Amino acid sequence: MKEAISPFVETFGNRPLIKVIDFFLTYPAFDYTKSFVAKEVGISRITIDKIWENLAKSGFIKKTRSIGNAEYFQLNRENERAQVLMKTAIGLSFSRIKPTEKAVPI
Repeated sequence: MKEAISPFVETFGNRPLIKVIDFFLTYPAFDYTKSFVAKEVGISRITIDKIWENLAKSGFIKKTRSIGNAEYFQLNRENERAQVLMKTAIGLSFSRIKPTEKAVPI
């Protein structure tokens, strides 16, 4: 089965950074570890390290808690760039919706 590509990734490219941003935009309500996100988007732990550091420094993601050695992060919905990207992702998703045919009266 072919994996569905989000409109965000389809528009901005299938690069690791875009895939990680898309993940957080798609699932903003929960927090995740770096390892979990890397596995879900299909990139290595080494690749995600630099991406993660930049997203955290820019405030796009924020640390929510620690459990043992595991640190959890989620999308920082108060971040201005995150807000713009959320609106963009929603707009791109709506652009995929095709208008339905006019209903026939019964």
